[in-house]
Amino acid sequence: MEDVVEILKKRRSIRKYKDEMVPDEILDKIIEAGTYAPTGMDKQSPIIIKITNKEVRDKLAKLNAKILGNEKIDTFYGAPVVLVVLADKNIPTYIYDGSLVMGNMMNAAFALGIGSCWIHRAKEEFELPEGKEILRKLGITGNYEGIGNCIIGYPAEERQATPRKDSYVYEIK
Repeated sequence: MEDVVEILKKRRSIRKYKDEMVPDEILDKIIEAGTYAPTGMDKQSPIIIKITNKEVRDKLAKLNAKILGNEKIDTFYGAPVVLVVLADKNIPTYIYDGSLVMGNMMNAAFALGIGSCWIHRAKEEFELPEGKEILRKLGITGNYEGIGNCIIGYPAEERQATPRKDSYVYEIK
């Protein structure tokens, strides 16, 4: 248990990656951890799209940057892999379910020596025709909303946790 707590305390968002692909067997472990995240009523509303194709990854990064309003940057910070989490809007807990999947994958990545970062704007990406086309090509139908882009890669930087604020926890006895 102590190891798990240390992983949770030490994991940080990485914003600089090496130009090296993560092996499928490691990616599959990270994704599997995501599939075991708790979901409301065990409805398993999220789905995960594993993107390792550089062309598709770059198109999604450009779309993300356009939504952000700064098309000059790589919003995926050079990470070679994007794990997109979407969730079925028909399930009342879909946002929380997808968020837990993202958290599980980021913590599993760190435990396996891999960097990660949650990149927002997946909701907007998959509301646009380009995002809908990705879903169509994969045969994904339904009422899905983008929750987050989990970028994955070998870290090219180390990050430390900032001190926790004093007012984080309140207690009622």
